[in-house]
Amino acid sequence: MSPSGSAATADPPVIEQGGRPVRAPIPSRIPLSLKLAYSAFMAVLVPVYLTHYGPTNFLYFCDIALILTLIGIWAESALLVSVCAVGLLAPQTLWVVDFVAEAAGVPLTGMTAYMFNRETSPFLRGLSLFHGWLPFLLVFLVWRLGYERRAWSVWSALAVVVLFVCFLLMPPPRPDPGLTPVNINYVWGMSDYAAQTMVPAWAWFTALVIGLPLLVWWPTHRLLIRLVPGLPAPSSITSPAASPAGSAPR
Repeated sequence: MSPSGSAATADPPVIEQGGRPVRAPIPSRIPLSLKLAYSAFMAVLVPVYLTHYGPTNFLYFCDIALILTLIGIWAESALLVSVCAVGLLAPQTLWVVDFVAEAAGVPLTGMTAYMFNRETSPFLRGLSLFHGWLPFLLVFLVWRLGYERRAWSVWSALAVVVLFVCFLLMPPPRPDPGLTPVNINYVWGMSDYAAQTMVPAWAWFTALVIGLPLLVWWPTHRLLIRLVPGLPAPSSITSPAASPAGSAPR
């Protein structure tokens, strides 16, 4: 069965071209309307974020995934959308839960407290609502394109490098950060206003570097393998001479 559950990813018919049998182009598995809508959103978000937050904001895992997803939907790359799915599904689900709890007046982690900061414009906070719909989009994309099993190792390697950059080079929490990205990817704790004090900073960071790949992304990886159809098996094109009795490819 194809990832989309339809004939969209079935082997395309063989056609004659220049006297040689070739496969017809594979139909797009992602609707053009979705590609255009997502691109339009990114065309707004990227310059707005660069203007208000600066380029370091794109070190956040969610923003890295936004860019990789943009490339992935146009290239219809199972690897790129799988990388984003394995890295984002669990954290973004937590974001949604924390947002609902914060809205109900029962803060959980503090990771969505910025969404209720009235000093930040409603427009900027509205753009950040992508955290709520991005995980559902990624589920749809991996279902259509298939889940690529290299995703866990690729995302884990990329994320660990980013974590070191954020911990060693980016600003730590501060009492009044404003719109400046600080404590990117929570390498100093869950709050942007003060570092956590439960354990030494190095212990918190080490827990992230080891714990995220093994305790968060690996279970997501296994769940996606179990629930999402895999990639369609590749089919090769053979010439009439290579086929028994000169028959067409099967």
